[in-house]
Amino acid sequence: MTKVRRQPVAISIPDRRDAALTLGPALLVFAFGFLSPLINLAIESLKEFTPGRVGSVENAAATVQNYYELANQAFASVLLTTFWIGGVAAIIGQLVAFPLAYFIVRRISPRMRTLTLGFLITLVLSSVLIKTYAIELTFGSVGIFRPFLLTLGLFPNSREYINIVVIAGLVHSIIPVATLTLIGAMQSIDPRLLDAAQSLGAPGWKAHLSITLPLSFPALVSSTLVSLTFAISAFVIPMVLGRGRVLFMSNVIYTRFSDIANYPSGAAISLVMLAVALAVVAVITFAQARRVSR
Repeated sequence: MTKVRRQPVAISIPDRRDAALTLGPALLVFAFGFLSPLINLAIESLKEFTPGRVGSVENAAATVQNYYELANQAFASVLLTTFWIGGVAAIIGQLVAFPLAYFIVRRISPRMRTLTLGFLITLVLSSVLIKTYAIELTFGSVGIFRPFLLTLGLFPNSREYINIVVIAGLVHSIIPVATLTLIGAMQSIDPRLLDAAQSLGAPGWKAHLSITLPLSFPALVSSTLVSLTFAISAFVIPMVLGRGRVLFMSNVIYTRFSDIANYPSGAAISLVMLAVALAVVAVITFAQARRVSR
């Protein structure tokens, strides 16, 4: 089949003026609210830090030492912990949110659907600190699930036990966001496709694997990226549930800025974290785009 090339559409001067008037305020807010702090962060990361001072001194010498200091095993360990715990939490969140979104869209009445959506939005907007301590009271050292975890050989002070509690806290916050993201995709799938597949003899699980899953896959990828971004940038959850033994990059950045006032080092860590996160998101997005173009 011959592909039809899209011809570039000429934009008239009035259209350009309207576009500038429409996008101008948003671009100004974006420039001052996002780019300006990011540029200041990059400049601060290249300044020399004097111990005992708050941030870099005026006219501090330029240096890449703040980045060079990150090339060590301790920093790599924190970075790896952030991504593997965040990745596991994001995947578990999708495994729960996907069938939950389908159930909300296809299996309950419109009134119950509205109430469920309101409940999910309430969960999203509720305090992360409250939800975190709720997880601590459920899975922590005095939680009701503690005997169950003990039967699995996981003791409260073990690293594995703490990792599970942190993952549970992240999953608890991810599920409402992922479910709301996937509900839109579920609503766009024509239910008659499933009915047609099942009327032709396909089992229900096979019809879902061949129709529901492929049609909602782009939304599933988007939901996973949103969940992963939320998980790796979490601060309160690893700080409270990690008990100082599970550190995320956000906790290290907070320590550099607040506890020792080493702004140049904190800025360098922030930019490295941002670059790694963007690289992961770009790789997943590129893989998804290639899959769609085939």
